[in-house]
Amino acid sequence: MKIVIVGGVAGGASAAARARRLSEDAEIVLVERGPDVSFANCGLPYYIGGKIADRNKLLVVAPEQLKARFEIDVRVRSSVESIDRTVKTVRIHNLASGEEYEETYDKLILAPGAASLRPPIPGIDSPGIFTLRNLQDVDRIKAVVDQGVKQAVVVGAGFIGLELVENLVRLGVETTVVELQDQVLPPLDKEMTTPIAKALAEKGVTLLLSEAADGFEQTPDGLVVRLKSGQELPAQLVALGIGVRPENKLAVDAGLKVGPRGGIQVNEFLQTEDSDIYAVGDAIEVQDFVLNVPTQIPLAGPANRQGRIAADNICGLSSTYRGTQGTAILGLFELVAAMTGASEKILKRSEVPHRMVYVHPTDHAGYYPGAEQMTLKVLFDPESGKVLGAQGVGGAGVDKRIDVLAVAVQSGMTVFDLEEIELAYSPQFGSAKDPVNMVGFVAAGLLRDDHPQMDVSSLMELPADERPFLLDVRTAEEFADGHIPDAVNIYVDKLRSRLDELPRDREIAAYCQVGQRGYLATRILNQSGFTAVNVGGGYVTYQLYHPPGDESNR
Repeated sequence: MKIVIVGGVAGGASAAARARRLSEDAEIVLVERGPDVSFANCGLPYYIGGKIADRNKLLVVAPEQLKARFEIDVRVRSSVESIDRTVKTVRIHNLASGEEYEETYDKLILAPGAASLRPPIPGIDSPGIFTLRNLQDVDRIKAVVDQGVKQAVVVGAGFIGLELVENLVRLGVETTVVELQDQVLPPLDKEMTTPIAKALAEKGVTLLLSEAADGFEQTPDGLVVRLKSGQELPAQLVALGIGVRPENKLAVDAGLKVGPRGGIQVNEFLQTEDSDIYAVGDAIEVQDFVLNVPTQIPLAGPANRQGRIAADNICGLSSTYRGTQGTAILGLFELVAAMTGASEKILKRSEVPHRMVYVHPTDHAGYYPGAEQMTLKVLFDPESGKVLGAQGVGGAGVDKRIDVLAVAVQSGMTVFDLEEIELAYSPQFGSAKDPVNMVGFVAAGLLRDDHPQMDVSSLMELPADERPFLLDVRTAEEFADGHIPDAVNIYVDKLRSRLDELPRDREIAAYCQVGQRGYLATRILNQSGFTAVNVGGGYVTYQLYHPPGDESNR
């Protein structure tokens, strides 16, 4: 059997290695357009910033290694120009020599990846404007940075864009971020990105949201980025991080189906409509694991798994791809932001019923030195309690909790399961009631109706004259440091003796700093003849929606 693989990196290289492990008899040809068959594209920003000092560390495996260890015929600097499905051949263009030739296949795997978007903006092809997708891109950017860059503009505040921002700031480059949406990290829900925006501001980054580049002009000092607002930004380096599009031309020209956003359509076995042609990686349309609808989520982990699965099926093993749930993480200065599964905005857009809770625990026992606070937001089905998605932002320990919650999503676990899940505990690693357990306690209590709760967003969307009576049960000192407008302060430890100060003909919304004292207050009130709810996540959650200085929606 002869297997031809178009494209290396995560999907193609994984498919090639897996196929060889399963079959010593197969002839395997891997065709890669660039000079590097497998490299760590997720590490590129850190090489620019010097965190990764040795460029060779970015090379996962060299063509010579694939040949020596796996007996794979690797052809770099070669481009597959067309597929003839009738006679099962591909036409290959050797980019070094100019030669073109036909290569037969029994099975074909398409792993062409995705290309960075370069919208038709005037001047976008000017020198000094870069995308960051491969080692050649990183070499060009690093050469400019090493020559000395005073000002940089990063267009797009996604994961790669922000990682590049961090590394530019560490090099002392004055950096501006331009983002079309009204938040950084668009896959996350907006309020969960408030700490990220704050961290950027604290590091001196200028953040321009709801803004877009309208043109680029060369100047004696480099470039000027013109924005739709009319503002002009000087720069010696512009990096575009505004998204990617599937490299689908081969598939389209061969008559294979693609989705509305261009992703090559495959079945659960990663076969295209042609049973002898498979497709993997950033070029394909996948099933959203939570919503079970077609989507595109370009991530390295899924691409690796897809490469293995395609090779399994070609070599006689029956493997299926479960779908992609979009588990992703970002480290930015001292902060970590991560997510898995569906976001609130996606659930709303898809009209999927859901509830959500926020908790703000520390990563390990508070009495042990160095505990860092995090915020976890978990979304779940309002009937069954099935976990639909989660997001986290904070310092240490966010990665661990999102990974646990990612397993919960994939396993179909409920918030009732999270109450019972048993995780490793020692004071320097966690708490006896782990943050994941805390999510379960709060969410399960909500569903059992022994923890009546109102979301901050729902509270603030109400007209002022329709809102519940707001009761702040924190200390007077906490209240003086900041509170939700129109709230009345009665400390929870004094509440039982001051019940006659509260209205019995009006719902009471109690809150504290993170939710625990607010919950106790609702228990006291509801057992004393009042109708009370806890404001989920307390004042910390309120500040995610309304950062200090933001007077909107008050």
